[in-house]
Amino acid sequence: MALVESNEPELGSKAPDFELPATDGNTYSRDDFDDADVLVVMFICNHCPYVKAVLDRLIALGNRWDDDEVAFVAISPNDAERYPDDSFENMAKLADEKDFPFPYLYDESQDVARAYGAECTPDFFVYDDQRSLAYAGRLDDNWKEPQKVEKQELRDAIVALLNGQRPDEEQHPSMGCSIKWKQ
Repeated sequence: MALVESNEPELGSKAPDFELPATDGNTYSRDDFDDADVLVVMFICNHCPYVKAVLDRLIALGNRWDDDEVAFVAISPNDAERYPDDSFENMAKLADEKDFPFPYLYDESQDVARAYGAECTPDFFVYDDQRSLAYAGRLDDNWKEPQKVEKQELRDAIVALLNGQRPDEEQHPSMGCSIKWKQ
């Protein structure tokens, strides 16, 4: 798998809307998370080794806060025809096996990933209570070895927003597998 870094979207930009089906049988839009003080939009997938390496950490973060404080939403944008591990059916299996504390949505058209400027899996976007982009970067400083993590940038960005502060403007891009765009 080739390593790809995320783009550097403009901080302060508004969260694009979406309406996507989830593995829990519901359809979600951005506005379904309006009650949360912070919205974390994560582009992930099933097959990517970078996602697999951090998935338990994402689940732990998702379990850390109540939904009215921090809403997490995971979106898989990959072409499931070329990458069957990322099919909606397999997404549902993974979400069930891992007991995801957040909805896992399927962006079959890939329009939502494009609107957010997502480039890789995982790719993280954190929005404040006005749904302005406050953080776009990596989960932490060691995707491969969780025991060696020294900086938890995603968590720190969320905590800053919950404390009425802005996250550090020096943000390191997320990195992972390229999104598997349809051809």
